[in-house]
Amino acid sequence: MQINNKTKQIASAVLLSGFLILGGCGQSSNTGKGPTGGPPEVAVMTMKPQQLVITTELSGRTSANLVAEVRPQVSGIIQKRLFTEGADVKAGQVLFQIDTAHFQAVHDNARAALGRSEANLSAIRLKADRMRELIADKAVSQQEYDDAKAALNQNQADIQFWKATVETASINLRYASVTAPISGRIGKSNVTAGTLVTAQQPLPLATIQQLDPMYVDVPQSTTELLRLQRRLAEGRLHRNGQVRNKVRLILEDNTSYPWEGALQFRDVTVDPTTGSVILRVVFPNPKGVLLPGMFVRAIVEEGVSKDALLVPQQAVSRDPKGKPLTLIVDAAGKVQQRMLTIDRAVGNQWLVSEGLAPGEQVIVEGTQKVKPGASVKVVPFVENAGKTGGEVKSAAPPASKAN
Repeated sequence: MQINNKTKQIASAVLLSGFLILGGCGQSSNTGKGPTGGPPEVAVMTMKPQQLVITTELSGRTSANLVAEVRPQVSGIIQKRLFTEGADVKAGQVLFQIDTAHFQAVHDNARAALGRSEANLSAIRLKADRMRELIADKAVSQQEYDDAKAALNQNQADIQFWKATVETASINLRYASVTAPISGRIGKSNVTAGTLVTAQQPLPLATIQQLDPMYVDVPQSTTELLRLQRRLAEGRLHRNGQVRNKVRLILEDNTSYPWEGALQFRDVTVDPTTGSVILRVVFPNPKGVLLPGMFVRAIVEEGVSKDALLVPQQAVSRDPKGKPLTLIVDAAGKVQQRMLTIDRAVGNQWLVSEGLAPGEQVIVEGTQKVKPGASVKVVPFVENAGKTGGEVKSAAPPASKAN
């Protein structure tokens, strides 16, 4: 009897525990259900065409607009260097002095020979004149007259020869003072006093570069060039009758250069190794910020798109094949998927050339919660939402988390 009583007590305890567990589960289940939720909320941006200046960022290097390699035009020994390396020099300023002793001697010898010929001219001319008078009276032979006339012509030719020799000697004497052919900043000297230099030698004595203004040469691929021409022909880009030649510059430290440049020309020859043409841009350089050989990025204006559609980059994703797509909300409040054709990045947005139409609502935040065909509740997207913890702000209901 005691065993049966214990068995009954154990069975009662088990049943009671089961009821308690079931009751607890039921209570937990009821608590988890809560009120039935509505459609998920997403932040959308309505596509509005806008006027956009289309630019292209191209990398290039700076170069001086004038470069002169200073070389001697006569041979001799360098006596002096008359400039400070790295300083600004003026055109015509003497940079090197070559020993002038030999050139001075040649010059003086030519002048002396010229003087001798000019001194003999008077006597030879008088003799030729007398011979001309005597030949008329048959007092002298024709041969004697011809010899006197030839001597006069020879003397006159000698005078012209020595005049040219004196001029050549004077030029060489001036060339002994090596001057700056242009104004600009001179670099280091490749020779010192006592060095023997030769005329037209391959090694320059120094190099002068004019740094204001400066050239920036940037390559542009022929693919980009053809695409630009096609967009202009199709009317997707406009120039409004203006030559858009303003160029901005980004320096190596990612700072903006304070002066704008002007596109000077686009080369007409394609480099076969790179498939690109060279654009030359001229930039003022009054403070000497730009130096030859610097790596820079030039932002070139191509034209104006009057109906550009810009989509935030966070609203665009990729399919398994890498093609861009986005989600929109149609007039029925349902999600639809659109494949896009993207032209380029504009800041933190994509410029879309195909796939969207003005007035369509693109989902910017909340795409992880929805799928094509689902019904959603839309609120307007606020661009600075990321600065407030990713909240979507709206004018009517309070904002909800995008993720």
